Amino acid sequence: MTQQARRLRARLAALGAVGATALAAAGVQGAAHAADAPLPVVITGEDRVDLSLHSDNGDPTEPQVDLRLDVPGEEFEGDGEVPAVYRGEYTIRIDARGLKGVAKADLPCDADGLVAVCSGYDLYAGTTYNRLGGIRLDLTDDSEAGDTGSIVVTGEGEGLEFTPLTVDVRVGGPELLNRALSLPKDLKAGETFEPPLGVMNVGGVPSEGAVLRLYGSRGLSFPDDFGNCSSTVVDTGPLLRQHTEVLCAFPDTLEAGAAYTLAGPVRVKTADFALHDIFSSSFRPLEPGEEKTLHEGRRQGSGPDLTLERAGDADPAQYTRYAELDLPTTNTYDLELTGASASGAAGDTVTAEIGFANNGPAWISALRSGGEPFSFTVVAPEGSTVTSAPEKCRTITVDGGVPGYRCSVATPLLEDARLTFPFELRVDEVVEGARGRVAMPEWDNPFDSDPSNDVAWIVLNAPGEPGDDGTGGSDGGPSDDPSAPGAGDGDGSDDGTGTDDADSASGGGAGDDADGGLALTGAQGVGLLGGAAVLALGLGAAVVVYQRRRAGRDGEAAV
Repeated sequence: MTQQARRLRARLAALGAVGATALAAAGVQGAAHAADAPLPVVITGEDRVDLSLHSDNGDPTEPQVDLRLDVPGEEFEGDGEVPAVYRGEYTIRIDARGLKGVAKADLPCDADGLVAVCSGYDLYAGTTYNRLGGIRLDLTDDSEAGDTGSIVVTGEGEGLEFTPLTVDVRVGGPELLNRALSLPKDLKAGETFEPPLGVMNVGGVPSEGAVLRLYGSRGLSFPDDFGNCSSTVVDTGPLLRQHTEVLCAFPDTLEAGAAYTLAGPVRVKTADFALHDIFSSSFRPLEPGEEKTLHEGRRQGSGPDLTLERAGDADPAQYTRYAELDLPTTNTYDLELTGASASGAAGDTVTAEIGFANNGPAWISALRSGGEPFSFTVVAPEGSTVTSAPEKCRTITVDGGVPGYRCSVATPLLEDARLTFPFELRVDEVVEGARGRVAMPEWDNPFDSDPSNDVAWIVLNAPGEPGDDGTGGSDGGPSDDPSAPGAGDGDGSDDGTGTDDADSASGGGAGDDADGGLALTGAQGVGLLGGAAVLALGLGAAVVVYQRRRAGRDGEAAV
């Protein structure tokens, strides 16, 4: 019995019979269950595992099957002790004798050979708090291609009705690898390219059909229309999740050891704003009966079918589990800071709205870094004190000790993003023409087409000379462009909808870089080292081919 179960029993005993009955009936998160009706409990977990003859079948320390119990009721999401829906002893029996001579099974709980028994007390609504453990499956010296077996998981307990789980295990089944991809040379945003898509069955048995999945993040699309393909487009919600997906079904058999190519080209279109967008392709076996349901709820193509044709002798080294590209790599964007000007007597409080803009043409996807933010610094003019700073700005020291602020900008960032950061300043002493510096770190960013507008100024009590009103500028000083973003109209945007917020035009999460500098990593190829932003990509068009992913992934791109 767990410590939590013992504590609950002690509390019930302290309440007395009447109080205990009331507490048990309340259920807190789950409705009280009728005494004469058994509580339905479903044993959940992966119901099929294919063991490869050509790999370690995932991380050797991680199980392929995660066993849990699914209990009716709303899962507990509060703080404190999790309330139980059911109190009483139960047992779960894991019988893996069906794998004898097929595979080796590492079972949880109290195991005796290929049979294990798990015992528990208390069940909770949902699955989160009802984990039994994991099952790790590996090949043995006797494992051969085509071997099959199963694991049966059952349960029993007073007042409980368990739905059992059967885990089917197959050795050396069809295993489809994808033709490796290379970045097309000098591909520019707005252009189209044709990736050399292909598949090889390195498994021990034929695959009765295949499914091709094409994925493109926000800046990519697939203009072709095939009758055996369907598509979905996600163009709302977080920018990190916006994408186009195409699924194509091929019902013909893919023989073991054979390679296949597409009989016709498949085009990938890059948008004018595309930069470091993710394209991936992956083949997997077609499940029995799946061809009839694969395209449900999706836009079905109306053109001729896309087909596979058998290739000649193929080198398995040219095929990989994951085929991905980040493209294009030659586009640019223009990040711009704009300052502000104000006047006031000693003791007055004035507002300075700092503007931040991406003038495009590219968006900043940051897809590989998961939306990691970048930032700029703000130093108040001489004779003034910041009394209120935007939420996304925090106090730091700049240039070895000068008090200032670091403001974070979340990514992804749209190609036409406009943000404002309002600072309230108290004029402690009138200093004519006092200037405060607003700046991104000094770095060599090959994707920022105009670094001259990466510095702007906050000017207090300007004497009125031309060009000294602080509405924008470069490191040479403020300019007099009243139309610059942040010059007073506050025309920010949230994914282009017009909201003035520091998170607008971004769809991902915002982490923090530690030193107040520009944190633009991942797809942007820029990191921070020793407090300074350093270039991590070459200035030329880099070939970025990601053949990565954690072992055990299903080939879908992370979005």
